[in-house]
Amino acid sequence: MTATLIDGTAIAAKVRAQVATDAAAYFAGTGKKPGLATVLVGDNAGSQSYVKSKRKACAEAGMESFGFELPKTATQEEVESLVARLNADPNVHGILVQLPLPKQVDENKVLLAITPRKDVDAFHPVNVGKLLIGEPDFMPCTPAGIQQLLVRSGNDPDGKHVVVCGRSNIVGKPVAAILVQKAKGANATVTICHTGTKDMAAFTRQADILVVASGRPNTVTADMVKPGVVIIDVGVNRIEDATKKSGFRLVGDVDFDGVKEKAAAITPVPGGVGPMTIAMLLANTAKAAKLAGK
Repeated sequence: MTATLIDGTAIAAKVRAQVATDAAAYFAGTGKKPGLATVLVGDNAGSQSYVKSKRKACAEAGMESFGFELPKTATQEEVESLVARLNADPNVHGILVQLPLPKQVDENKVLLAITPRKDVDAFHPVNVGKLLIGEPDFMPCTPAGIQQLLVRSGNDPDGKHVVVCGRSNIVGKPVAAILVQKAKGANATVTICHTGTKDMAAFTRQADILVVASGRPNTVTADMVKPGVVIIDVGVNRIEDATKKSGFRLVGDVDFDGVKEKAAAITPVPGGVGPMTIAMLLANTAKAAKLAGK
């Protein structure tokens, strides 16, 4: 058996098409476009690339994109002052502060400064709490994208045993909170494994659905999964590859070549979870505009 690929690029395109429809409807009713403000502090090349791709995605979806850049020497007060201005701007419905921030800026304080109704990354404690009790305004983009990948690929988690490898605040904890809810596209039995888990393979072999977000290549190998498992590989790791012009290639946290011979379905890296993150960011921004009204 060779696994079916869960095509994140194709699924993300469908989500983005729906966002474009929602954005057009909002514009027709209000004369305004949903607006996303991005805040970039410093000159990190990776962050610049991410922000550029997010702004491009906004334009393609018929949404406004407001870009703000501060020097890498920016102070805590300067960053929080900018966030306060964006909180008060009625044309800005979502605020995204690109992480990481320079060391002199406390990113937790900056994220707390974003008003929850504009926190389209869903990192604010208010949004985290609402997610946990099953009443979210927004869900974190990558975990929400994982849920959509499962549902839209015909692998509904309802009644399944989902094992999550990783307990980060960005992926592991929130995806577990999403999938355990008594709700459509969820209702799973969820186990979380992490660096303190003894004999992780004993748990991963039980998984009907395995979400791997450990941040390390080959965390999960073929001997650690049962036949027919569905695997969502969240990892993005660079490893050396002399055959590539760049000198490296991207791999996930799963031994793809080995595991694909046992799994029923698996996400590729790249082209799996990654495209869904931006798609869900756009969806959250469109929802924020709707919640804000006119």
